[in-house]
Amino acid sequence: MERHIIGLGGGGDTPEQTSVLHDYVLETIGKERPRLLYVPTAIADDAEGFARFHDSFGRRAELSHLRTFPWPPRDLRDVVLEQDGICVSGGNTANMLAIWRVHGIDRLMREAWESGVVLWGASAGMICWFEAGVTDSFGPQLEGMQCLGFLAGSACPHYDGEERRRPRYRELIDDGFPEGVAADDGAAIHYVGTEIAEVVSSRDGAAAYRVTRGGEERLETRLLA
Repeated sequence: MERHIIGLGGGGDTPEQTSVLHDYVLETIGKERPRLLYVPTAIADDAEGFARFHDSFGRRAELSHLRTFPWPPRDLRDVVLEQDGICVSGGNTANMLAIWRVHGIDRLMREAWESGVVLWGASAGMICWFEAGVTDSFGPQLEGMQCLGFLAGSACPHYDGEERRRPRYRELIDDGFPEGVAADDGAAIHYVGTEIAEVVSSRDGAAAYRVTRGGEERLETRLLA
């Protein structure tokens, strides 16, 4: 079964640019009206998040959402596995992963991925799939944290969108943090299996990078029409 993860560094500069990235995700899923699950754990199940998700996808997909407050649904496994795509919101990655691990959602996400469900998201929804990520979960100073480990190495979102992201990622890697990848706002890294299949962007200049202790390399990026 082909496995897909699409990590967005962040949305585009405009709603139209963000919509182009959403189109790319739907094209990857490849179904006329896919079943999409929205997982807003990182924003404490904020209802406004689902409202925005519905505005973006309600006309093109069968939508559902996974709430963890006050507790996950009884049919949690079915909710996760009976999907064509799962979108993980941005927000507090550390809080999200703590809740997922308590309730076994992390294991279900791996099972879904291995069965062909397309996993995707921006920011927290990008970095959570890697071994480690750069996060503001602990404050604006940015820290590294362990994540799920579906994909090797580390990841950093908002690479050009937040002033501290690029230098802080460099500091962490120079201090021994796992090497990895970074994505600008408006760029997405598409993994098939555990390898990068392509990098796409919805705005001119947005890209992704491989970041190592030796420096950073801009990855070939396809500008979406």
